[in-house]
Amino acid sequence: ELGAEPIEVTDRFWAMELDPGHEADQYISGVKDRIAESTAPRLLAEVERQIDIARVSPGAEEAALFERFARLIDETRSRFDRIVFDTAPTGQTLRLLSLPELMSAWIGGLIGQRKKVNTLGRMWRNVAGAAAGDSPTDDDPVLEALEERRALFHRARQVLSDEALTSFVFVLTAERLPIWETEKAVSALTKYSIPVGAVLVNRVLPREADGKFLERRKEQEAGYLDQVDRAFRSLPIFRVPLMERDVVGVDALRRLAASHFVDTERR
Repeated sequence: ELGAEPIEVTDRFWAMELDPGHEADQYISGVKDRIAESTAPRLLAEVERQIDIARVSPGAEEAALFERFARLIDETRSRFDRIVFDTAPTGQTLRLLSLPELMSAWIGGLIGQRKKVNTLGRMWRNVAGAAAGDSPTDDDPVLEALEERRALFHRARQVLSDEALTSFVFVLTAERLPIWETEKAVSALTKYSIPVGAVLVNRVLPREADGKFLERRKEQEAGYLDQVDRAFRSLPIFRVPLMERDVVGVDALRRLAASHFVDTERR
């Protein structure tokens, strides 16, 4: 059973499982805590209501998930030799990986607005003098949080686009639609400068599978495998055989690791 923090599954192998809903709730809770430090009590209830509305808006879970994703990269790179993210289906993953640009621009706008508000506040205090009330400190927890998040996303973006550190491995089945989707996704990642390291064709029918039905399936599959080889000829292509049972648990992973992936470049 995995949860939101890494646990040691077996020697030198740690794992965790992120829940997007939980991450979004934690993210919103953190936003409320920071806002409470700099918002007048009479305004706090309305501000928190607006934050709760944002929690259920489109993209909220992806934004929270990417922040956790970025923090994991930031915090665990020195702890582990290799970090593998098993991501959601292709469309959601592409939205996730495009977030650094979108959120950096959005946060940049918020930082600009926050600085403008702070400047106006200082001007008002200079003009109004004692009538403006006690002079607050120069510390602004909201501005600090925004600038910290922008720096976090920038660091994550640098890691994701560094081919010496990162590569994206596509996993697909030998069927028409997955091949088409993967071709589009490879183009999209190239647009965002995220290096693609390999293509892995999963659940390939083993040679020993027999019977007329499976023979016909293997004939069709052979055509799609050729299509994969042509479409992704610039990348290493690996094939993983269809296993007798679902790959769940450490023992099943060990059997899969011993199943002799086929690198089509070396056939």
